[in-house]
Amino acid sequence: MGIDKQSDIAANLQIGPTTLGMVRIYVEAEGVELPLDFEPEEAEEIAEELLAAAKLARESGKDAAKPKKKR
Repeated sequence: MGIDKQSDIAANLQIGPTTLGMVRIYVEAEGVELPLDFEPEEAEEIAEELLAAAKLARESGKDAAKPKKKR
């Protein structure tokens, strides 16, 4: 499955610090539990990537909502 493909899979996502000083992204879906631990610096990089993707998605959404000009 590609990143831009629709999916009917539902998942729960939790993000928080661990007692070992890591940042955990915890994904739970259809009987799968996936704890992903990151160093704080890695977590900050992920956060920056999420913000950049959100900005691009927002801009793409605006472009899609604009009426097409007739030629």
